[in-house]
Amino acid sequence: MSKKRIGILTSGGDCPGLNAVIRGAVKTSGQLGYDCVGFLKGYEGLYDPVQYKTLTPKNTTGILNQGGTILGSTNKGRFAATVGVSDRVELDPELLAGVKTTIDQLGIEGLICVGGDGSLAVAQQFHEYGIPVVGVPKTIDNDLSATAFTFGFDSAIDCATNALDRLHTTAASHERIMVLEVMGRHAGWIALHAGIAGGGDVILIPEISWTYEDVCHKILDRESQGKRFTLVVVAEGAQLPEGGLVAEDQQGAQARLGGIGHLVAAEIERRLHRETRTSVLGHLQRGGAPTTFDRVLATQYGAHAVRLVLEGRFGEMVCYHPPEIKSVPIIEAVNKLRQVEPHGSAVQAARALGVSFGDQGASESPFAIKIETTEASTADDVELDADFVLDLAEAATEEALS
Repeated sequence: MSKKRIGILTSGGDCPGLNAVIRGAVKTSGQLGYDCVGFLKGYEGLYDPVQYKTLTPKNTTGILNQGGTILGSTNKGRFAATVGVSDRVELDPELLAGVKTTIDQLGIEGLICVGGDGSLAVAQQFHEYGIPVVGVPKTIDNDLSATAFTFGFDSAIDCATNALDRLHTTAASHERIMVLEVMGRHAGWIALHAGIAGGGDVILIPEISWTYEDVCHKILDRESQGKRFTLVVVAEGAQLPEGGLVAEDQQGAQARLGGIGHLVAAEIERRLHRETRTSVLGHLQRGGAPTTFDRVLATQYGAHAVRLVLEGRFGEMVCYHPPEIKSVPIIEAVNKLRQVEPHGSAVQAARALGVSFGDQGASESPFAIKIETTEASTADDVELDADFVLDLAEAATEEALS
């Protein structure tokens, strides 16, 4: 009798930590006496032609710290399930039937689908069709609901922070304004966290409306304090002041965001006549080895995804609720994008440090204590209070001398 099998695939954009998930799932499966099958090129490997490889603890040795994915991935093709932010595209029933046949013929007891919102939207349709799937949240954007962190996010922040550290020294040396454009799509998590960690002076994100006037005001305010350089961090999905995104439409897929950094830099230079430079990190944020945090998180995700399969909890996604790894229905993760809370603690902390978000509230600390006055308070009231205090002091002195 053949051993029981668990399948795994990686779909969507690549990011650091994918191989750590694969390794975690394979080693956990092996400990439990299960074979593990890895499907190639994301969902495309599930059907016509079916492409897979057997994964063992031996042939996955040494991949923990490798970027990318040994199984390959794609965010295009026949299984693209979202267009735009939340518009669902129904998969062809023939595709679903073909996938179900593949799973049945290979004796797969459960399929682990590793991906972001689009990829997990496909997994949700698999679940609704009766295919046994569990999800693992992956995206550098950290925009999946129902989990505190997705793996890949910490590695992307590390890359962006390192870039800001390097830009800081050259900006200070030449007294320049440096604009760094980072990824994140419609969420500002990367820009916010990297901006705080890398000492950014202005952070522009999709969740907070901003204006060029306020950005320039922050730059001039720094100059008045003798600070002749400024670091501006821009999320690729930040809305322009006049509305709209800087993006390139793609047929049958989500728009490709990017280019806002150059627009921001050009406008700052036009308005202030200051030397301004732009750096766009792009796919550098997706490549390279995962950070320690992402290695640990991804490994836990892989192990607990196997647990969900064994427990028959299909249609669920592993999630991180610090300090525990738990699970939620996949539909809860893909139903709504998780964005930065404009009044959340991280934004408040940044504002308290003097960071501008390109809005008027940047000049005020959120921690300032406001003393309220009433209309009844008058100069006479103040004088009366002062006289009353003086009388008390005189009475206390007389009592002490007596």
